[in-house]
Amino acid sequence: MPYYQNSTTQEELRLMAKIAYLYHKQNLKQSEIAEQLDLSQATVSRILNRAVDEEIVRITVNIPTGVYSGLEEELCSKYGLKSAIVVHCEDESDEAVFHYLGSAAAYYVETTIGKNEVVGLSSWSSTLLGMVNSMHRLPKASKAKVVQMLGGMGNPSAKIYAARITEQFADLVQGTPIYLPAPGLARSQQVRDDLMTDPYVREAFDLFDRITLAIVGIGSVEPSKLLASSGNIFSTDELNALQEAGAVGDICLRFFDVNGADVSLPLDKRVVSIQLDQLAQAKRIVGVAGGRRKINAIRGALNGKHINILITDHISAITLMD
Repeated sequence: MPYYQNSTTQEELRLMAKIAYLYHKQNLKQSEIAEQLDLSQATVSRILNRAVDEEIVRITVNIPTGVYSGLEEELCSKYGLKSAIVVHCEDESDEAVFHYLGSAAAYYVETTIGKNEVVGLSSWSSTLLGMVNSMHRLPKASKAKVVQMLGGMGNPSAKIYAARITEQFADLVQGTPIYLPAPGLARSQQVRDDLMTDPYVREAFDLFDRITLAIVGIGSVEPSKLLASSGNIFSTDELNALQEAGAVGDICLRFFDVNGADVSLPLDKRVVSIQLDQLAQAKRIVGVAGGRRKINAIRGALNGKHINILITDHISAITLMD
């Protein structure tokens, strides 16, 4: 059962407007909206009633400032998404975008997470860090298993940082964290193969095929400051090889081109993370990313159907519709 909070925030207004748009403009049934947005039908009905109280719904749908229901539906139509959340960002700096997207992702999780889900998290994402920093502890235990999908060890501080996202998220949803105690990038394929014999590494990998909700950052080929500081990055020559092969972005260090096709080089065999075909088995794959530097990476993830729910900023959304 999803959780819903009573105070009217910008995130709640956004959800009210989306549901009102789908119901009154797209003529979807409440049951269809519930299925599309992973909410209960009772929650959809309650939100529609609140949308009237907030005067979002009068004779027509009154979209609040900073909410982009029409643009969200256009993104869904163009890229075949299950859902899209477009966040207004007045400040286009990376730090501001991370904060706004993280807040929207936090609200999404709080209102849609179900009981006993297997939740997969990528480790090295500033937007996911923003998400856990914005989340409120659920009033009832979700009993979710929260599995780390990308190795987090590297520099001495790397293990602590990667574990923080997994542990804090699990605590907030009152679930159980499952760590991946390995580097995201092994020194060689042999080292990676040896790591796979570790029982704790195997515990995480065995859950990958059972993930029901995956929440991922989308990286560009040029590593972020956060990822670079972890030590889990490729050499300059390897990054150049990825670019020459057409790579524009990655999810959990699994690279793809602008059309979404896998870019698999020998260096891929050193990565300790979920595979893109495993990720595709999840019912909900939420990509949280924005900013000018990420446009081609987001476009590639969308074209390749590597995500089916997108949380992004309004400038990126408009660009993606070009």
